[in-house]
Amino acid sequence: MITFPNAKINIGLNIVEKRPDGFHNIETVFYPIGLSDILEINPSEIKLQFENTGFLVENKNLESNLCYKAYEILKKDFELKPFQIHLHKIIPFGAGIGGGSSDASFTLKMLNNLNNLNLTNKQLSNYAEKIGSDCSFFILNKPAFAFEKGIVLREIQVNLKGFFLVLVHPKIHINTAQAYSKIAPTKPDISLPDLIKMPVQEWENSIQNDFENSAFKDYPELKRIKEKLYSLGAVYSSMSGSGSAIYGIFNQEIDLSEQFGDYFIWTEYL
Repeated sequence: MITFPNAKINIGLNIVEKRPDGFHNIETVFYPIGLSDILEINPSEIKLQFENTGFLVENKNLESNLCYKAYEILKKDFELKPFQIHLHKIIPFGAGIGGGSSDASFTLKMLNNLNNLNLTNKQLSNYAEKIGSDCSFFILNKPAFAFEKGIVLREIQVNLKGFFLVLVHPKIHINTAQAYSKIAPTKPDISLPDLIKMPVQEWENSIQNDFENSAFKDYPELKRIKEKLYSLGAVYSSMSGSGSAIYGIFNQEIDLSEQFGDYFIWTEYL
């Protein structure tokens, strides 16, 4: 069985408050995009096997792999057959676009089908939450308003059909825990679900990512990329998640030749 775990972008990201458990309550909108890995899972005659091609996983320890974690979480409650998992990574690591989370959630969905577990989307979401805060989004994989720790989801209408997306990922890694430590949580005056209803052309001065200020100070190249996307005609541009990918939304396809050197670039019509 082969599937294509896709990435997502964050439209707005507000750090609302720090929780007693040390985590943070946030507000963000997750929006799925077409950039995808390739995930193949087939029965194995011996034991669970994992192979990685494309972008190589930095930590070779199998126990830390999110696809492996998805298998182990289900194995605690069900008798699973051994499988051979082949993950071809196309989504870059450390981009803030959910590549690893998507791989884990798609693994859950595939194992559900291959083992005839008949788990509902709600049950799959509960398992996904145990793996990572944005994993449950990829179970339904539809635009959603995420709040609290990012695991409480509410479907939201966001119409970006016909817009052209440009996503740029420089070779910069931002530590998520350190990124959170630099934020002073603030409750927004207007909630993100209300702001998202505005025309995309009005998002620039209304919808922000709280991680940007500190990230742009530490990594000026990120700010330069965002400014470049606006100079090329983007109607809205933002960093996704805690970074370091920057995306721009355009009214039409643009020529990116010689714009961003050897950075990873993904484009698509939404």
